[in-house]
Amino acid sequence: MASYEELSRLDMTYHDDVPRIPTREGVELYYESRGEGTAVTLLNTFFLPVPAWRVYTEELDQHYRVVSFDLCNHGHSSKVEEEPTWEEHAADLIALLDALEIESTYLIGLSTSTVFARDVALRYPDRVKGLVLTGPAFGPRGMRRQRQIQRAWLRTLESHGLEGLYEHLYPEVFSAEMNEAIGAPGFLGFRESFSALATVEEMTNGLKRAMQDKSSPEMLAGIQAPTLVVVGDDDFLLSPTGAKELAALFPDGACEIIPKAGHIPFIDDPEGFQAIVRKFVEEVESRA
Repeated sequence: MASYEELSRLDMTYHDDVPRIPTREGVELYYESRGEGTAVTLLNTFFLPVPAWRVYTEELDQHYRVVSFDLCNHGHSSKVEEEPTWEEHAADLIALLDALEIESTYLIGLSTSTVFARDVALRYPDRVKGLVLTGPAFGPRGMRRQRQIQRAWLRTLESHGLEGLYEHLYPEVFSAEMNEAIGAPGFLGFRESFSALATVEEMTNGLKRAMQDKSSPEMLAGIQAPTLVVVGDDDFLLSPTGAKELAALFPDGACEIIPKAGHIPFIDDPEGFQAIVRKFVEEVESRA
């Protein structure tokens, strides 16, 4: 369980000296690259920009080349008139990897960005060495429940703004264990960080795009890359049983359950999550 002191180290500032990478006409991506070795690329959700990853991936930075970037229309990457599709986000990612001279990478997706990770693995199988799907936004029987939740979040955002959305999300996303452990100071601290993550417009556009995601269990049979499904046992979206059933749909799938963790399990247990990722990467690399 992460302590409140650890959580308070969240640094939401950007590095102004980092050059943006052009990916397609009118689009440049903000990115950060830390460490050396095998590439591990972090895929943002619409709620989680690059700075939010740093404190939760410090151990991975010591062993791999960890790449993170803001999606187009979010964070410090370019803003365009229409919210990009996952296909366009995938093309941006491939262009970023090309610019960084990364032939292939492991992808770590979280919540809605697990859809992104899945689609990249289907479209560009040669560029993906493995997938870590954390708190997946799709299950073994489709996405109906996920869309219902996203629709409720969107209505809260539109009627009550960022603060209202935060109060809606907090008891769903954070585990009961953490909620009790960090109490009011944690609630207020995370609210301050959440307010700095994105604008109402960015989150609205992101949620609307996420609600258009298409998914079917049959798609997963086409993913060649080894895939690890990681969930907390207190995930409100996908139960441990559902996670195991989902992992079984991948040709080379496995599942890890993090005890007493919620929808974003690396917040509850950063060390445990990073150990799971390291074990997965080492196992896949040993097959090469």
